[in-house]
Parts: sequence; structure tokens; C-alpha cells
Amino acid sequence: MTAPDRRPPLYGDAVRWGLIHADALAMLKAIPDQSVDLVLTDPPYGIGIVRQSWDRPGGQDSPGQSATEAFQHWTTRWATEVHRILKPGGHLLAFGAPRTAHRLTAGIEDAGLEIRDQVLWLFSSGVPKSRRMAGGKGVALKPAYEPVVVGRAPFAGSTQANIDRWGTGALNIEAGRVGSERYWPANVALSHAPDCPAVVIDYGGPSRLLYCAKASTREREAGCERLPLRETPLYTGKRRSPRLRRNLHPTVKPVDLLRWLVRLAAPEGALILDPFCGSGSTGIAAMLEGRGFIGIERESAYVEIARARLTHWAQRMRS
Repeated sequence: MTAPDRRPPLYGDAVRWGLIHADALAMLKAIPDQSVDLVLTDPPYGIGIVRQSWDRPGGQDSPGQSATEAFQHWTTRWATEVHRILKPGGHLLAFGAPRTAHRLTAGIEDAGLEIRDQVLWLFSSGVPKSRRMAGGKGVALKPAYEPVVVGRAPFAGSTQANIDRWGTGALNIEAGRVGSERYWPANVALSHAPDCPAVVIDYGGPSRLLYCAKASTREREAGCERLPLRETPLYTGKRRSPRLRRNLHPTVKPVDLLRWLVRLAAPEGALILDPFCGSGSTGIAAMLEGRGFIGIERESAYVEIARARLTHWAQRMRS
């Protein structure tokens, strides 16, 4: 009698993209040392976003710690594996929340990665997650930015020797230039409404900053047409109002922003890993920029969504 196959489900074409249904902390241990060029990910923020249990990681592993201390400890665990699998000089770009970005940064640094910068992604949409209290008072400001922590694996030798051997370590400044004047990329990116006309913002010119629209409903749902409509809470500033969506993920990032980060931090022909794949936006960006992609996602509902979206974009690129 043969033993059951305990390998996690793998989807994709094994050339441009692959999606693994598994827990990141377990699956990262199976990836070979120094085999990945860039890790671009949107991990849990540790704030219980829209009351999702997966967004409070680490608590069960670190009794006696505060929630943010547990989040930092959990971050160090996965970032230690990221350090191991990144090529020398390879970058980690990790989205975070303002409330826990300090713990995210410290956890990444505790794992042995160098903190190089933060990219601030600014946006005007969104509502304050605060009670409306008597006397015009509240307990929170309206969210208007998310930080992207920029970490890097230490070099093996000098900067140039590392780049010559591994192809990693430098940012692709020319590929990341913005605006009609082709300005040097900055550590701030601005979002605007999807229907904002180019004549108003000129998509980066004359500004030195990157402009991109937030993920529209059309972008979020592309490829998900055969998935069922499901009710998901949407916070409107006054109450949590249910909406019908096929893509249920609450923090879908705009593909154009991710494409810019890919161009900036991933060498030509790079392999990009997202250990918290969510609904697959990093993989879409990687494919559109001609890089290989591996995603890991634990939640079954998000695996289904990511698989549908990645399949859609892979087929669209072949047609």
C-alpha cells in the first residue's frame, strides 16, 4: 500500500507562474537556499482587518506577549526563511499598516535583512475606522498611506562583485523612472481615482512621483466571472455594509503599483516569490513584466480567487 501524497496542491504552468496552497511558514522551509531574486508581498498586518482571524498572526505562538510583540516575533520567523532563500543582495518589499509597520520593520531586521528604505503609498480614498462620538470626537484618523518596507539580503563581497555573480543588489533605476521627464524614482507613490483623467494628473509629469489608480472593481474581479458572488463586509465609515463580490480579499493592491515595484527591484528574468499571495496581484504584475512567479497562500477562498485571476492573465498574454 503506497503512502498518501502529502505534497500541497500546486497550480500553474510551472514556467511563468505557480501557486501553492500551503501555510507560508511551513512551505518556505522547502524552498532552496539563495534561489529567489525578489520577495514582494502583502503579509497580514496584525490589526484584525475587517475582523479576519488570519490578520492576527503570532498570538498563539508567543504567550505572554502583547499582540504587536507577537506580530514582530511571527514576522521574524517568516523573514528568517526569506533571508535564507533570497540571493545575496536580493530585495524584500513588504506592505504594512501604519500601526504595526514598526514591528514589521523590526521583525525583518531581526531576521538579518538590511532595512534600506520605505516606499510610502499615498491614497485619498478610504474612510476612518472610528466611532463617531459626541462633541465631534473620534479615536482614529482617516487612513491615507501604507508603507512598503524595503529590505535587502546582505551582499556576498563588494557591491559590484555581488551584482556580477548574482544579478541582485541594485535597483533598476532606469526601468523605474517616472513622468514625461523620466525622473529618478522616489520613495513615494500616489494613488488616484480609477476614472481620474490623465489631463488632470498627467500620470507623473511634471511630478517626480509615481501615480497609479487604486485597484478598480473591474481589475479585482477580472478572471473571477465563474466564481460565486459572496457577501463581504464593506466599512463605509458609519457601519459595516454587506456587498456582493467574487474577489473577497480586503486589501487588493493595484497591479500598476506592483508592476512598478517589480521593474524597480527584480532583475530581468527574475524569480519573484509572494509567500502571502492573497488574490494573486503580485503574480499578475510579475507575469506582465516578464518575470517568473511563485505564490503561497493558506486560505482556500483566496487560493481559488488567485488561481482564477492568474489563469485569466496568463491566457490573455498568450492570446
